[in-house]
Amino acid sequence: MLHIELNGQPPSAQALATIAVTNYGHFTSMQVRDGKVRGMALHLARLDDANEKFFGDRGDVDDELRLRSWIRHALGDRSDASVRVAYTDEGVLISVSDPVEEPTTPIRVRTELYERPWPEQKHSATMGLRYAQRTAREAGYDDALFIGPDALVREGSTWNVAFWDGGQVVLPMAPMLKGVTIVLLQIAMSMTGIPWTMRPVRRDDLPDLLAAAAVNSHSPARRIAAVDDIVFDEHDQLTKALHTAWDTVPWDDI
Repeated sequence: MLHIELNGQPPSAQALATIAVTNYGHFTSMQVRDGKVRGMALHLARLDDANEKFFGDRGDVDDELRLRSWIRHALGDRSDASVRVAYTDEGVLISVSDPVEEPTTPIRVRTELYERPWPEQKHSATMGLRYAQRTAREAGYDDALFIGPDALVREGSTWNVAFWDGGQVVLPMAPMLKGVTIVLLQIAMSMTGIPWTMRPVRRDDLPDLLAAAAVNSHSPARRIAAVDDIVFDEHDQLTKALHTAWDTVPWDDI
């Protein structure tokens, strides 16, 4: 069941209408389990960075404490949930819904020539990515993988992508959103000794890679069975590496 609060209170119809019509702002999404979140500091840093970008204000310690209290208030007695924190012209809109279980079915994705505006930010301008996702599904795929005008692999519609080259995890280097999950995985892989690298990956490089996975707050390693007509068969090492690293990431208090 969906529960929404604006600045710690039930939102008015007028405020929701204004948010829907203007559609200006940014957000972060997280999975809460037992009242805790992985990478809470990264979520807060993402919000601070985007506040400075889109509203000209990073906030301070008091703002962080107030935000944390609003998230806890919106959760109420729920210990497991999906939480979306959005900064809008009307204030901070917090949405609480049912937790998302990690998907296990592999996906097939289609490459799409697209780069999100302000790619480093998780903002509300989602029309382009949703359109790419929609047309990919109409063509028989599950989702879209974005390729920029420079032919470099970016990201998926709502996820980062990781590859396996036979010896290490490969993360593409290009203008894109660095999701909280992928950043936590980078830290965890470094700390656990799992080999990984970040480098430019071109569309033409994909046939030489052995496995691919979608990475976001729903899953650290959702298998990508194919990109366009390129089939990936060797997934065990990639998914094992990502899950092994993910299992070491601690849970933080809200």
